[in-house]
Amino acid sequence: MSRPIRIGVQIQPQHADYAQIRDALLRAEDAGVDIAFNWDHFFPLSGDPDGKHFECWTMLGAWAETTTRVEIGALVTCNSYRNPELLADMARTVDHISAGRLILGIGAGWFQRDYDEYGYDFGSAGSRLRDLSEALPRITGRWAKLNPRPTREIPILIGGGGERKTLRYTAEHADIWHGFADVETLEHKCAVLDRHCADVGRDPTEIERSVGVGRRPEEIGDQLVAAGATLFTVPVGGPDYDLDLLRRWIAWRDARG
Repeated sequence: MSRPIRIGVQIQPQHADYAQIRDALLRAEDAGVDIAFNWDHFFPLSGDPDGKHFECWTMLGAWAETTTRVEIGALVTCNSYRNPELLADMARTVDHISAGRLILGIGAGWFQRDYDEYGYDFGSAGSRLRDLSEALPRITGRWAKLNPRPTREIPILIGGGGERKTLRYTAEHADIWHGFADVETLEHKCAVLDRHCADVGRDPTEIERSVGVGRRPEEIGDQLVAAGATLFTVPVGGPDYDLDLLRRWIAWRDARG
């Protein structure tokens, strides 16, 4: 399967007023980005730990109405924060609001402050991964029961690089795998994912490989493509949301044809 190069942006919902976040979203859509992501946390991950911050899924509902073309999603939803059936219904609703542009990004969760201050059981990495493995079939099962059903088969993106469990769950359930990796690590993770696909009887080319990028495309883009990635996501932070690097990646995508 030959995939087109796609460019994403992660608009970090921290250290900004919502009007600034919305402005960044619209500027990114106008610039030609393919996917706009936020993230699913309750506090900033950098800078002032008690700085401005907004919730993920209510924001995605607003983005569904604000945008017209880009796909939208969380990079990534924390599985621990919502009952799987509720999350499935939320995703179905945003899918309809956006006319079929939602990607369900999901992961096992890791930021302990979120858990402690909002009253969730942090557990262990193993227990959070077990919960994720149990949630994924519940989510897709609920989609089949909802009325109305989603407008399309909502793509599932799984974020994380754990080779024994996370990449196994990706092979079993996901349409997109997202990681943060240099070229050598990306090649290795893709090979592990391919082996899991073989084990579960799945064609590995069905899974899009996604990577976060913080360098210019002329420095790393072609090497990441050769390693297997076709979706590249640029993080941008508030309050200014400088899109210069994102525009470089969009221009690089367009130059490749």
